[in-house]
Amino acid sequence: MTRSVPSWGTKIAFGESVTVGDHDVVPAALVVFGFGGGGGSSSAHQGGAAPEGEGSGGGGGGWVLPLGAYVAGPDGPRFQPNPVALIVASVPLVTVAGWALARILTAAGARRPSAS
Repeated sequence: MTRSVPSWGTKIAFGESVTVGDHDVVPAALVVFGFGGGGGSSSAHQGGAAPEGEGSGGGGGGWVLPLGAYVAGPDGPRFQPNPVALIVASVPLVTVAGWALARILTAAGARRPSAS
């Protein structure tokens, strides 16, 4: 199973090429998926009591964000972005950048000597 995971990601991120009009189109996406597993344990009691045990399971999941498509043209393939997906993907980056800028400005203001 672990040997086939890289090909799954490639097939999901870059789907099969389709022809639309005179152009070949290859969709591109950001793909995240993962799997997890569990185990169990047991403990023996003194005095001849039966051992007790516990166990756990596993699962997996993922998501796909369609970023756009590569469209074949006279000058070779060109990336056509999906504007909605790019906005969704940029929200965490803009949030972290704003948070970092606020922290930097707060720290710079705290170091400044007061004018008294």
